[in-house]
Amino acid sequence: MNTSIFYISSACATAFLATGAYYGYKLCAKKAIVSTLVGVIISVAYIGWLWVSLKHPPLSTLGETRLLYSMLLPLIGTIVYARRCYRWILPFTAVMASVFTAICIFDPNIFSKGLMPALRSPWFVPHVALYIIAYALSGTATMTAIYGLYTPSDTERTKLTHTCDSLILTGIACMTLGMLTGALWANDAWGHYWTWDSKETWAAATWLSYIVYLHLRHGFPRSIRPALWILIVSFLLLQMCWWGINLIPAFKGNSLHLYG
Repeated sequence: MNTSIFYISSACATAFLATGAYYGYKLCAKKAIVSTLVGVIISVAYIGWLWVSLKHPPLSTLGETRLLYSMLLPLIGTIVYARRCYRWILPFTAVMASVFTAICIFDPNIFSKGLMPALRSPWFVPHVALYIIAYALSGTATMTAIYGLYTPSDTERTKLTHTCDSLILTGIACMTLGMLTGALWANDAWGHYWTWDSKETWAAATWLSYIVYLHLRHGFPRSIRPALWILIVSFLLLQMCWWGINLIPAFKGNSLHLYG
C-alpha cells in the first residue's frame, strides 16, 4: 500500500477543511461551502482510489471506516451550515475529521489487503455504509446537543434541538436499515438473523437509546435538556458498539463481528 498518497490526500483535504472552517466561522457562506466541499471531494477521490487499489470496498477494518467517517462529518456539517448558518459547525466537523484522519495515520494496520469469506457478501457495503452514515449524523447531532446545553438562549437551544431532531431522524432510519441488512447478511453467512453477541447487544442498546430520544421529543417536546443529555449518552453507547468492544478482552472471543 502506497501510504504517501494517503498522507498527501489527507494533508490537502485537511487544508481545505480548515479553510472552510475559517470562512464558516466568519460567516462567509459561499467560500466556506466551496472550500469544505473541495476537501470532501479529495477524501472521496482517495477512498475511490483505495477501493480500486485494494480490489474490495475499504470498509472492513476500523481504520477504513474511520476514513469514511472523516469524509462524512464535514459533508453533513456543510449541509447543516447551508441550512442553519451555525458558525461553529464547520470548525467542529473539520477538527473531528482531522482527528479521525490522524488516528489512521498513526495506526499502521488501517488497511485490509483481503476479505474474510464472511465479508464477501452483497450485504457488506450497504450494511457498513448505512451504519457509518448513521454514526456521522449522530456525531453531528451530539455536538449540536452539547452546544445547546450550554447556550444561554432558550430560543437558540430550541432551534438547536430541532436540528438534532432532523439529524437523528435520518440517522435512526439509516441505523434501522443497517440492522436489517446486517440481519440478512448474518442469515446468509451463519444461518441465523440475530445471536445477541456483544456487538449485536450494544447495537440494540444504541438503537433503543436513540428511539427513547425520539419518543421523548415527540411526547414531551418541552423537555429539551433531558433529551439533549440522552443524545450524549446514546453517542457514548454508539462508541462502545463501534470500537469500544474491540478494547475489552472479554468481548473478543464471543462475537462473530470481530475479525481480528
